[in-house]
Amino acid sequence: MGKLRGLLGKGGDSEAAGPLPVRDFVNVTSSQPSKVMGFDQPLVWLTIALLAMGLVMVYSATIALPDSPRFSNYTPGFFFTRHLIAIIMAVCVAAVVTQIPMSTWEKTAPWLFVVSLVLLILVLIPHVGKVVYGARRWLPLGIMNFQPSELAKLAITLYAADYMVRKMDVKEHFFRAVMPMAVAVGVIGLLLLAEPDMGAFMVIATIAMAILFLGGVNGRMFFLITAVLLGAFTLMVTLSPWRRERIFAYLDPWSEKNALGKAYQLTHSLIAFGRGEIFGEGLGSSLEKLHYLPEAHTDFLLAVIGEELGFIGVAIVIMAFFWLVVRLFNIGRQAIALDRVFAGLVAQGVAVWMGGQAFINMGVNLGVLPTKGLTLPLMSFGGSGVMLNCIALAICLRVDIENRQLMRGGRA
Repeated sequence: MGKLRGLLGKGGDSEAAGPLPVRDFVNVTSSQPSKVMGFDQPLVWLTIALLAMGLVMVYSATIALPDSPRFSNYTPGFFFTRHLIAIIMAVCVAAVVTQIPMSTWEKTAPWLFVVSLVLLILVLIPHVGKVVYGARRWLPLGIMNFQPSELAKLAITLYAADYMVRKMDVKEHFFRAVMPMAVAVGVIGLLLLAEPDMGAFMVIATIAMAILFLGGVNGRMFFLITAVLLGAFTLMVTLSPWRRERIFAYLDPWSEKNALGKAYQLTHSLIAFGRGEIFGEGLGSSLEKLHYLPEAHTDFLLAVIGEELGFIGVAIVIMAFFWLVVRLFNIGRQAIALDRVFAGLVAQGVAVWMGGQAFINMGVNLGVLPTKGLTLPLMSFGGSGVMLNCIALAICLRVDIENRQLMRGGRA
């Protein structure tokens, strides 16, 4: 220490230099202690904000439904109460899910995929699956109707991420890396189209393709898969008369035949956005929700938002989902940088799920895409949808928690 003080002293005078300002302790009693957050708090608050805004808008969209003969036995607050109960249950389940390690999800991913297939088969059995508007998509569970396609979205996300980790060494070979995953998606697709639920199939196919691409599948293979899927969708539309009519109605929604038929929902959705203009008609002041716009509380909730809160309200919702997707991708990229490929692909798969489904729903509401039966994640009425959305985001939160533990030198 004397030599060191001599080197650092003024003019080389070791005696003139005082002792070095070296601290051999850390004051832990400071009035401003450093704080390291254990999880992504903005992500949690954004999720809560979307759930709360969805609850308010569902109440606004359904408060007048009892005036219709079809809903005459319901009270004005029936859907609000059901949606509130679904949110409370979803948040409680999500809190439990955040305690489950990602290693457990990785082990159970194939089994969850099998369970989702069994439920998709079960819903097609007469007198077991519930039929609504000619579609057999729900399993009645008393307190709520469970939609197996929502579980299938989570299952394919986990299974595809686990699959890519297992196939990492053969990802350059088409038949060994891609074909088994294509068969799995194809089986789910056949079951969903039998319900029918083409919208859910589109989301599931998008999730699987995105995880394959993010997992490092050869670019040529990816474009080949894209071409095959586009061809399959084109073939389905061509061979299905009612799907073909829906596409033609989408292309010309304002003709008298289409406006009163296949494009009825689309035209009234566009009228709602037109009435809202910039600042909206005011919360609760929508006219389209008064039995003009069908399914205003599920598939077309954004149209009610546009009419009551205007362009400003719609822009806020779009930016909220954009930020949510970006944050989930960042969590996934961080996990992959920490050599946690499965966790990273799951987080990015959920980002594609939320962003893709929100994009399709918004595109349908705005007339950019043909009408599809897809809800707005976290916001539209639907117990199983809200439940699985919250579970998926809770898994991503768990990924973030484990990322932070590793970066602090701990163990995930």
